[in-house]
Amino acid sequence: MADVRVERKSSTNNNNNNGGGEVKEIRKVIMVVLTVVMLGYFVIWIVMPTNLYRNNWRTKMSATLTSTYFGTQGTSLLIFVFPVLFIAVLGSVYHHLGKKYFDYQVPRKDGKSSGVTRWLATWRRPVLVRGPLGIVSGVELSFLLMFIAFLVWSLTVYLHVGYSKIQVKGSQRYLYKWEATVFRLGLTGNICLSLLFYPVTRGSSILPLFGLTSEGSIKYHIWLGHLTMALFTAHGLGYIPLWAVAGEISEALKWSKTDVSNVAGELSLFFGLILWAATYPRIRRKFFEVFFYAHYLYILFVVFFFFHVGIGYAYYMLPGFYLFMIDRYLRYLQSSQRVRLLSARVLSCEALELNFVKSMSLSYNPTSIMFVNVPSISKLQWHPFTVSSSSNLEQDKISVVIKVEGKWHDTLVLVSGGSGITPFISIIQELLFISTTMKCQTPKILLVSSFKKSSGLSMLNLLLPLSSTTSDLSSIDLQIKAYVTREKVQSEDYLKQPQAIWFKPNASDSPITPNLGKNGWLWLGAIIASSFLGFLIFMGILTQYYIYPIDHNTNDIFPSAARTIFTTLILCGCMVVAASGAFLWNKKRNAMEAKKITNMEGITPQATPESRFYNADRELESLPHQSILESTEIHFGERPDLKRLLFDCKDSSVGVLASGPAGLRHEVAAICGSGLVDNLHFESISFSW
Repeated sequence: MADVRVERKSSTNNNNNNGGGEVKEIRKVIMVVLTVVMLGYFVIWIVMPTNLYRNNWRTKMSATLTSTYFGTQGTSLLIFVFPVLFIAVLGSVYHHLGKKYFDYQVPRKDGKSSGVTRWLATWRRPVLVRGPLGIVSGVELSFLLMFIAFLVWSLTVYLHVGYSKIQVKGSQRYLYKWEATVFRLGLTGNICLSLLFYPVTRGSSILPLFGLTSEGSIKYHIWLGHLTMALFTAHGLGYIPLWAVAGEISEALKWSKTDVSNVAGELSLFFGLILWAATYPRIRRKFFEVFFYAHYLYILFVVFFFFHVGIGYAYYMLPGFYLFMIDRYLRYLQSSQRVRLLSARVLSCEALELNFVKSMSLSYNPTSIMFVNVPSISKLQWHPFTVSSSSNLEQDKISVVIKVEGKWHDTLVLVSGGSGITPFISIIQELLFISTTMKCQTPKILLVSSFKKSSGLSMLNLLLPLSSTTSDLSSIDLQIKAYVTREKVQSEDYLKQPQAIWFKPNASDSPITPNLGKNGWLWLGAIIASSFLGFLIFMGILTQYYIYPIDHNTNDIFPSAARTIFTTLILCGCMVVAASGAFLWNKKRNAMEAKKITNMEGITPQATPESRFYNADRELESLPHQSILESTEIHFGERPDLKRLLFDCKDSSVGVLASGPAGLRHEVAAICGSGLVDNLHFESISFSW
């Protein structure tokens, strides 16, 4: 999303000049170290297909690193696993320091933008709007083309090296080339697989280093998924006619003791194809349960991939998957407890706002996504909803909006500096907090929202939180242009106040607590470091006293499947112990805060839930609702002229966010990417998973 930054008073800055300066220098040093390690890691992947790496670098490293403690796996652990986990741990420290001493910076520009700024802004404009890739900026397209070039380079070099080793002449030579080709397709597919899980690691400490968020990186996961399955499908299916022509069809049923297992590869591909088919857009939209449950097949896909290639080669893709599994397990622990539903607001447009109690230590960014599970419907099904509240404005609550029927997000859009309705509500509430509490300057906001019927205008009531008693929209420079497309006369539904329903607390419910990721960077780094250290210790002991006495580092005696099972169990066991210990430690700390929230209603006899809720309702019916009406310009029977509205924004830097149907996002992207004006900076918020 577009950055929303403001300027603090100078007195605030002076308080932390010394400490903040030291932390800033430490973060610079950390970033330099991270950059060097990243570049070294990328270089290894680039040269890996070449003879230089295979015959020189790898040979020398294997001779040095092969031992009775890690066997022949020491090289892969050091080159492909350790650098990524080191980046993740050190990145956690980097983010912790940045969060602890975070300070707002001024975004306002009184003069013209510099040439570099305008050049960077040009690259961030959408260059592809319609097509299978969705909305793609110039920067994204550049990196995508570079990645495709890297895949082509890798495959080309792999094939060149592979063909050069074929000594057979005559009519059978093409069979060896065929085998070399399909084998190298699998090696190239592993490059995509090694990156596949990074974008969906929601508590990742690596994505923020590149200025990315998990919510905004879903499309990268989709691209990598398609590339992975395309290459693996060509790899797997390419062997079947090869075996048939060569008269070796029995190879399809071969599970080698110490070499590649063909059966495991076929099973991995089978589960991957089912998962891939379930991602078809029509299936995802109309049969979400199929799409959702099919994604659990990634577990079988990865497990049989390990059996197929052996754990030694699986180390190439292991870091991304390992970080994803830590994040997934932490989210499982967090979601295993019931949370307290505080209240609900029912709107006349049949939308529902749910307000949950959360720990005050839990913070999140506007437009964040929260997954909600309703056990009475399904204990396994989690649905994503955009958070519509601000963690700064409402420190003890978190809200989501649900539409009772249809695609609840299809009629919502905000352009030119803000975003409205569901994801945009959280942005406006965050700006309210910045303006009223921090007394900081905020940017101008133009909210353009389209609704099919006038009852949808009641969604504007959610711009202020239910518990708000002091904030009103007059403290920010907000202009709302609302368009009712299918009605020419306003009904009375918009004037109806939302029906607020308050729920009695249940003893088994607890506030939503922060996951040990973005809200606990040091804990995340400690979990990654301690679990990997434990894995190295136990794996070393197993290899030293059990595997090595049998195999003697020949990899020809000890079963590959057994080695894979032992390694996977030790890895998962260390991860579970480290993550569970950290979670339980934090759970005790959060229990005290939860107890305070639970007892908050009984502080005084007069402070009953009913009286507090009455005051909230009365406040909604006075100033806040009036301020919303005063800021709203309503148009009936027409659609917004987006081109005119955007071009009328004359400020030097205008952030444009679009949310809603694909056609609407594409139209806004096309306008911003047209190049007719240079002050529009576009970003799309898509609900398509």
